[in-house]
Amino acid sequence: MKHKFDIPDTKKIRLIINTDAKNEADDQFAIVHALLTPRFITKGIIAAHFGTERTTESMQESYDECLKLLELMELTDEIPLYKGAETKIPDEQTPVLSEGAELIIREAMADSDKPLYVIFLGPLTDLASAYLKEPSIEDKLTAIWIGGGAWPNGEREFNLSNDIEAANVVMRSNIPLWQVPRNVYSTIRVSIAELAVKVKPYGKVGEYLFQQLYDFNFKLKDNMRFPKGEMWSLGDSPAVSLLLDPHEYYYEMKPAPRITPDMRYVHYQNERLIRVYNYVDSRFTLEDMFAKLKLYYGE
Repeated sequence: MKHKFDIPDTKKIRLIINTDAKNEADDQFAIVHALLTPRFITKGIIAAHFGTERTTESMQESYDECLKLLELMELTDEIPLYKGAETKIPDEQTPVLSEGAELIIREAMADSDKPLYVIFLGPLTDLASAYLKEPSIEDKLTAIWIGGGAWPNGEREFNLSNDIEAANVVMRSNIPLWQVPRNVYSTIRVSIAELAVKVKPYGKVGEYLFQQLYDFNFKLKDNMRFPKGEMWSLGDSPAVSLLLDPHEYYYEMKPAPRITPDMRYVHYQNERLIRVYNYVDSRFTLEDMFAKLKLYYGE
């Protein structure tokens, strides 16, 4: 893709996007936002599973959704698309190998002067699998994860629920990890009206982003808890904006916990630290996405 503006080459980074894109309706916004961002040298998109509660083909559904976005953006020849694991790892010692895990290993081991970041918009299955196969990658990439419950106690959270074992593998590793927990990512609120004005008019992809969220809203019309009707949380989008600006004063380095089967945090050590965000700038996150859609697809 020819970007509408450039930045110094020294500021660019390698990026892999790992996404359970067909889980609901917000991953798509983060994917498009990332692909419109000149700072990112996107090495590939990995389709992730989102459990078996609604379907037994969740990874394939995510793959098909990613392919649809690439087709709408006319990027199928530029951005490689890979299949991730079809299921969670069976235990904390056994990887589920896939094209996606192999991509993570390959890029981590590549000789490049550009740092590698991998954003996880769903479970951590493919990162855990890559690490279990090749532990030496742990100092060769940084992972940004949209997932896990609020600190310090933890809570049920969807992305975590789809592979608690993988999360524990990553927590006990030395992989640099930025965690954006549920209480933080849920603050990226938009209204349906805002999306109709700032997303829908901008190209085929803008129209699709709006329509698929609009349709999903009606698909869940009988769920009284989620969604709320006239708003949405674009909770995956901080994975993009935090790589544009890391929000230096809005995270704390905390000892990585062990996570129980009911998704509570057990604090047992003080040596392995992870970055835990307590705030993400929603204005910066959303307005950058809106501006890029207008730049690329405005008349």
